[in-house]
Amino acid sequence: MTEIMTSVMIAAAAVVVLTAVVVLYRVAVGPTTYDRVIGVNMIGTSIVMVLVFLSAGLGRPEYLDIAIVYALLNFVLSLVVGRFTYDPSGVEW
Repeated sequence: MTEIMTSVMIAAAAVVVLTAVVVLYRVAVGPTTYDRVIGVNMIGTSIVMVLVFLSAGLGRPEYLDIAIVYALLNFVLSLVVGRFTYDPSGVEW
């Protein structure tokens, strides 16, 4: 991979990190539990994207394995949190 593509991949990873920092505000301030859960899920997805960009930019294919495992854990965490925060009556906790 050329040095320009490496720089582009690392810059894309930096942009994703900045958007994750913006979402962190919603996790901290979110008015409902669902806002916080979705924010944490978005941050987890952003971490997976950063790992993929770094893997492509730095030429380290082992980071893709870590990204896949992290994506699966993020998905399972979303299911578990969604299960325990679901309230069929519609009343906020």
